Amino acid sequence: MAGYLLVLCAAVLWGLIGPLSKFLFAEGITPLEVAFWRSVIGWGLFAAQALFRGAGRARTSDLPVLAAFGLVGVSLFYGSYQIAIGLVGAALGSVLLYTAPAWVALLSRMVLGESMTPGKLAAVGATIFGVACVSLSGGGTIEPSALGVLAGLTAGFTYALYYIFGKKYLGRYETATIFLYALPVGALGLWPFVEFTHKSATAWAFLLLLSATTTWGAYSVYYAGLRRLEATRAAVVATLEPVVAAWLAWWWWDERFGPAGYLGSGLILSAVLLMVAEGARRQRGLGEPA
Repeated sequence: MAGYLLVLCAAVLWGLIGPLSKFLFAEGITPLEVAFWRSVIGWGLFAAQALFRGAGRARTSDLPVLAAFGLVGVSLFYGSYQIAIGLVGAALGSVLLYTAPAWVALLSRMVLGESMTPGKLAAVGATIFGVACVSLSGGGTIEPSALGVLAGLTAGFTYALYYIFGKKYLGRYETATIFLYALPVGALGLWPFVEFTHKSATAWAFLLLLSATTTWGAYSVYYAGLRRLEATRAAVVATLEPVVAAWLAWWWWDERFGPAGYLGSGLILSAVLLMVAEGARRQRGLGEPA
């Protein structure tokens, strides 16, 4: 169960992205600048960790892949997700992100050769249906927009690549090593599109908090969990994130779904519990400690 607990911890930390970003937007910082500083500060924390652990070297042959991951998994993912949060709010932005399990199920089958069990299919189906309910719900304070939904779906696809990349390269490198190379490339990819503004001490504090929790902390515990789980299972367990984000957005910003939105959130949480239960049954069947 250690892998599931680590991924759930990461999901809670990632659930802070939207609500904390909205505090930064209120300080006058644009979504792309938030994404830029999240990359830069996160890189500093991972660089310090890599230096401390002596894990700063990567194979020359892997550098192009790490750079490509930085552009897609940092520049495009961070940028599109922050834009989605800015346009449709923290709650809806986070659930649009969770079209990712469908992409993960497809990519993990094609790239990693993972099997698609009935439990996985049921959990992924519940997740996607839940996301659809939340995205299309009415009667609340959240208003979808075409550009915001497109940005959220883009974030979902690029987010899915984290699972596939992690499974392919975690055996070669520590988490700190991967992000030591990926984050600065991602920041450089965002730089030309950023409009820098004056920032108060409060804004810098929120940027530091956002980077420490949702970049350095979340990725560290998430990839530790991914080492112990199949990619599809980790992807679905991490869908607790939009539930956390929606609750915080309601508490801090009065973002409210309609009835279908709350139904969707329940389906997402049910999918998480289904994956945990199936994983525990599978481990018992193999004679492993649950």
